[in-house]
Amino acid sequence: MRYKRSSELFRQANRVLPGGVNSPVRAFKSVGGTPVFVSEARGSRFTDEDGNQYIDFISSWGPLLFGHAFPPVLDAVIERTRKGTSFGMPTALETEVAELAVSMVPHIEKIRFVNSGTEACMSVVRLARGYTGREKIIKFAGCYHGHADAFLIEAGSGAVTFGSPNSPGVTRGTARDTLMARYNDLESVKELLDANPGEVAAVILEPVAGNMGCIPPEAGFLEGVRELCTTSGALLIFDEVMTGFRLAAGGAQQALGIRADLVAFGKVIGGGLPVGAFGGPAEIMAHLAPEGPVYQAGTLSGNPLAMGAGLAMLQAIERDPGVFNRLSAKTAYLHKGLDEVLKSTGQPYRINLFGSMISVHFTDRDVRDFESAATGNNEHFRKYFHGMLDRGVYLPPSAFESYFLNDALTEEDLDLAVEAAAAALGA
Repeated sequence: MRYKRSSELFRQANRVLPGGVNSPVRAFKSVGGTPVFVSEARGSRFTDEDGNQYIDFISSWGPLLFGHAFPPVLDAVIERTRKGTSFGMPTALETEVAELAVSMVPHIEKIRFVNSGTEACMSVVRLARGYTGREKIIKFAGCYHGHADAFLIEAGSGAVTFGSPNSPGVTRGTARDTLMARYNDLESVKELLDANPGEVAAVILEPVAGNMGCIPPEAGFLEGVRELCTTSGALLIFDEVMTGFRLAAGGAQQALGIRADLVAFGKVIGGGLPVGAFGGPAEIMAHLAPEGPVYQAGTLSGNPLAMGAGLAMLQAIERDPGVFNRLSAKTAYLHKGLDEVLKSTGQPYRINLFGSMISVHFTDRDVRDFESAATGNNEHFRKYFHGMLDRGVYLPPSAFESYFLNDALTEEDLDLAVEAAAAALGA
């Protein structure tokens, strides 16, 4: 049995972990079957507990820009571990990472480190409310900003996969302060701002959506949101947990040429360890405690292991800025191969991509927002996913997730993935 050990481990996990996992999408509820349990990974591939090897197209959901077990990150973590894992006190390393991050990202003067993307998004919204004195926020259907209460309203991604997007446990009062717009629909943003004059603290969005599959912004959309925020006095927050340091050294602000007022980070900035961050102009960031009245704290924030991994990753990007061109080229190569395969099946499909993010949607509609992403044929996606899995290619186990390519992927890996797709879909 190909997944015998993984099946045993999943049964064991279900006895002590809710659903057998510590993050819902890992449970394969959207695609069925038994999740594979990873034993080890290196470069573009990982091995499961049954000894099966896979080409990996999620890269730990984004942070592994250079692939698994990237030597500079490993060396940094090992070196820092020998000196102590956590102190709960300031270290010079935190400032070193902050200085490098601030130098790479446009329009950022100060940054605060936290421990996850959820924490970063939750904290940056609190800061926006404290700075503006307003209470409401606008988010977009299908954009996921972590599992803080304010964001679990039409949240996309895992929240869609596992039942109600409006999660039980979220109060009516919290829900009332979250206004819902449609991605790539500028008029929906304008209508909400006009209906709530002087009440919206911030508009938060993924500049390139990754939680309803990969959905790039249409021409003029982000520029229009920027203008509406400036006119209304709301802050524009980019959730760059996925896109930060992945689409460019300066993230989506650099790649798209749009200025955000505040930015949330995660994934790449931690080099594969749990890290989040948020940053912006010094004037706004000065409202954070202990300098200002907006409270935010974390015992393990800026811990040396995470900071060591993050510094190694950012330094690698700084040394090798060509990584982004290589990743874009690999993504385009994969797109070309998959497009040729899918054309031959007669099954309706759309492929979206931006930089090193790409997703396949089994629908005859252009996928530009949450509504169109939800028209995909889930049964066909399940067949595709398991056909690829059985042939040694690991894709996101949800139709509402983007692939994330890493630089360790070779042309041979990409060719094998395309061959697997042809076999899986009977092309």
